Amino acid sequence: MIKKEMIYEGKAKKLYLTDDPELIIQFFKDDATAFNALKKGTILNKGVFNNQISERLFNLLEEEGIPTHFVKRLNDREMLSKYIKIIPIEVVVRNIAAGSLSKRLGIEEGKPLEFPLIEFYLKNDALGDPLINDHHVELLHLTPQENLKTLEKLALKINQVLTKFFDSRNLILVDFKLEFGFFHDQIILGDEICPDTCRLWDKTSLEKMDKDRFRRDMGKVEEAYQEVFRRVTS
Repeated sequence: MIKKEMIYEGKAKKLYLTDDPELIIQFFKDDATAFNALKKGTILNKGVFNNQISERLFNLLEEEGIPTHFVKRLNDREMLSKYIKIIPIEVVVRNIAAGSLSKRLGIEEGKPLEFPLIEFYLKNDALGDPLINDHHVELLHLTPQENLKTLEKLALKINQVLTKFFDSRNLILVDFKLEFGFFHDQIILGDEICPDTCRLWDKTSLEKMDKDRFRRDMGKVEEAYQEVFRRVTS
């Protein structure tokens, strides 16, 4: 596999073309951002941890019949992935009130929701990734409604699998963000699954084990990522 030119650099990853037009290489960075990149910093070895956490979780989802872009981990920081056409919608699944949901609706942080709540956000950094609904999706021609139903169905199934898995690792899956795209004619899961994209709390102490430690200046950020890595990959 020959690594070619970089085609994209985001807040957490760099993407490179390869000599196979259907495959790309994701490079996981240690850069950390919050509040739409208004806060920036570095979390030591975050890229190493997130790469291997994502590998474990993508393999788990594939075993459960959920298609993903994951092909294989190449080294500590690089992952070989299918080159997908991203649907410009971020799908957020919430099991417990936290973050923006608590702020928007006044629901006390930590309150379990009666059912998994799915929210859609427009994937657009310049606009601050605004919350949207199915009518916005139709108005902006982001994807047909039948595809939106597929995203919901996949997100709920992923939630079931990950909630059970994290519970077995003494972690609570509070909420998480997913991104999907097309590989040929199939909608598959892309991006990454890690403490950058998930809120994870220790089941016993309720200690935050994710990027909220960076967002809220709570300290011990690297230690939290390392602990999630240890529990997920052991």
